[in-house]
Amino acid sequence: MTKALIIGIGAGDPDHVTIQAIKALNRVDVFLVPTKGDEKADLLHLRREICERYIEGRSYRFVEFEQPRRDDPTVSYRQTVEQWHDAIAERYERHLLDELAEGQCAGFLVWGDPSLYDSTVRILDKVRARSRIALDYEMIPGITSVQALTARHAVPLNRIGEAVQITTGRKLAQCMPEDAGSVVVMLDGQQAFQAIPPEGLEIFWGAYLGTEDEILIAGRLEDVRDEIARVRSEARGRKGWVMDTYLLRKVDPSNA
Repeated sequence: MTKALIIGIGAGDPDHVTIQAIKALNRVDVFLVPTKGDEKADLLHLRREICERYIEGRSYRFVEFEQPRRDDPTVSYRQTVEQWHDAIAERYERHLLDELAEGQCAGFLVWGDPSLYDSTVRILDKVRARSRIALDYEMIPGITSVQALTARHAVPLNRIGEAVQITTGRKLAQCMPEDAGSVVVMLDGQQAFQAIPPEGLEIFWGAYLGTEDEILIAGRLEDVRDEIARVRSEARGRKGWVMDTYLLRKVDPSNA
C-alpha cells in the first residue's frame, strides 16, 4: 500500500502551518512537487522554507516535475479540465511508482486548503482508479486565502442572517449572485469585478496573501476597481504571476 499525505500549508505565510500539518510533514519521505515554470519559483522556495523550518530529525526529498498545461476549452470547460487532470494523474502515478521505496510516504503540499478550489484529491482518485497502485491518502486542512483575506482586512466573512457564496471569476462575469450577502471570488484571471455593475458594492481585495509581497485594497467598487486593475497589472508585470482573491458584498446601509 502506498501512502500519500495531502497537506494544506496555508496562503503563503509559514506561520499559517498548523500543528497537525507539522506532524504530517514529519511523516513524509518524498514530496512530489508539480511546477509551473520559472515564474513561480518563489512558490517552490516557500515550500522548501516550510519544510526546513518544521521537519526535524529525518531525511526527505523533493521531486519536482513539470505539470502539464491545460488546453483552451474546445468542446466544454469541464471536459477540458477532465482531460487535463487525466494527464496530471499519469505523471503522479509515474512518480509514485518510481520515486517511493517500499513503506515510504509521499507528500503533496497544497496552497490554502486541499478541499477548496484544489484538485489534488480528484487527481489522486484518478490514480487509484487506474489500479496500478494500491493508494491510500489522508487530507490535512489548511488556512485558506479566504481566511487570510478577511483576517488581513479585519472583516467577518458573513453578515448576520445572510448567505456566503464562493465562486470563480468566470462565473461572476456572467452575473453577480443576487441571493448571496457575501461573494468570494477566486481564480479570476480576467478581473471580472470590472465587468459587473459596481453601484452599491464594496470590495476587499488581496494579492500574494501571507507573503512579503502582500497587497491589500478595499473600498466601494466604483471607487477602487480601476486602482485594483492597475496595481494587479503592475504586480503581475513585476513578478510574472499573481495570485489574488476578493470579497464582494453590498454596502451596509448603516455605513452609506
